[in-house]
Amino acid sequence: MRKLYWIIGICIAVLMTLIAFKFFKGEEPTEVTADKAAKRHIIETVSANGKIQPEAELKITSDVSGEVVEMLVKEGDQVKKGQLLCRIKPDIYESALERVNATVNSSKANVKTAAAQLAQAKANLANAEASYTRNKKLFDQNVISQQEFDASKASYEAAKANVDGLSESIKASDYNVKSVEASLKEANSNLDKTYIYAPVDGTVSKLNVEKGERVVGVQGLQGTEILRLANLNEMEASVEVNENDIIRIHKNDTAIIEVDAYIGKKFRGIVTEVANSANTTGISIDQVTNFVVKIRILRESYLDLVTDINPAPFRPGMSANVEIQTMRASNIITIPIPCVTTRSGDTTNIKQSFGDDDEAVVVKDEKQEKLNNKKEEIKECVFINNNGVAKMVYVTTGIQDNDYIEIKSGIKVGDEVISGPYGAVSKLLKDGKKINVVDKDQLFSEKK
Repeated sequence: MRKLYWIIGICIAVLMTLIAFKFFKGEEPTEVTADKAAKRHIIETVSANGKIQPEAELKITSDVSGEVVEMLVKEGDQVKKGQLLCRIKPDIYESALERVNATVNSSKANVKTAAAQLAQAKANLANAEASYTRNKKLFDQNVISQQEFDASKASYEAAKANVDGLSESIKASDYNVKSVEASLKEANSNLDKTYIYAPVDGTVSKLNVEKGERVVGVQGLQGTEILRLANLNEMEASVEVNENDIIRIHKNDTAIIEVDAYIGKKFRGIVTEVANSANTTGISIDQVTNFVVKIRILRESYLDLVTDINPAPFRPGMSANVEIQTMRASNIITIPIPCVTTRSGDTTNIKQSFGDDDEAVVVKDEKQEKLNNKKEEIKECVFINNNGVAKMVYVTTGIQDNDYIEIKSGIKVGDEVISGPYGAVSKLLKDGKKINVVDKDQLFSEKK
């Protein structure tokens, strides 16, 4: 039993010794990695994904309805302005033209008939006027009766009204001729529209209708889309940019474009269009607001891909990744992005003690109470290696790229800034904490 007491006493003594050793030794230093602040060149970029598409693309539609009886092009063909693309069955439009043409001839014949009737009416008017003039003289001389004079006067007035009526009838016939001539012009136009020609030079990028299919034409509205013509020599990337980044993008910004079809190659581009309104189509479930940005792909950046067999290396619909370069800065102080973290800074409590008895005065004013309360403000900061001790320094940051961030104030070139591990920089480190700077390989070794 006595031996057991000796063993228990020795264990307690060893335990107390270990506790005392750890207490006097102090806390273990935290192992970290560090990088030195240096002057570098930074290009701030905005990343986006999208599709390749032609800058200019025309949808060729039909103004008239009918069956496609001839299709003279296929997808990928090069066409010239004025080249016949396809033809729609013209039977009903030819018959309509003949019908309207007959109506025009009939209207012109009616005009000639009315002209002949007018000439006859004018002759009758001249005869009635002469008879009326003679009878008026005879009536003034009391040779004829009042009844005979009234009859000659009525005949004259009727002949005059008949001439006026036939004159207006001829005008109406002329208007009718113009109306049917307009219908004839429309019928001719509809017949011409059965032949569809290329409005510009381009490439058939999409063919929607084949020979034998029917198309619908709606006058004044868009009819059936038959095919698309595009200029594949001028291509652009249409991408969607998040609302948080769109304010940094401007027209004429440069961009680096990567196309999935050409792995490892990078193409240069320039921003040609920045949308003012958000893209409301295809909004995702999380309601992310995006804006469409269009970047022209500079042809000189892909001339090595252009051949006689493949004059247009890009195809509409190819996937593209874009890095839009928004800002540049040279010879500025930079550090790795993981060096920067945030901490809350406490403001000093404001206390007031006045009065004859030197006791604290309770301030009831709402504004003063806010000043007395403890305030916390989130600030950006970094930790500097100060002879084995972490020193927290508040900094002002600027632009950044994928690796480095600009430091406008707070540190100078050559300062050794702690960059890892992430958990230590973001949470564990505090001002005055002991650190041990090691290499990254040593910090993240398997043993560690």
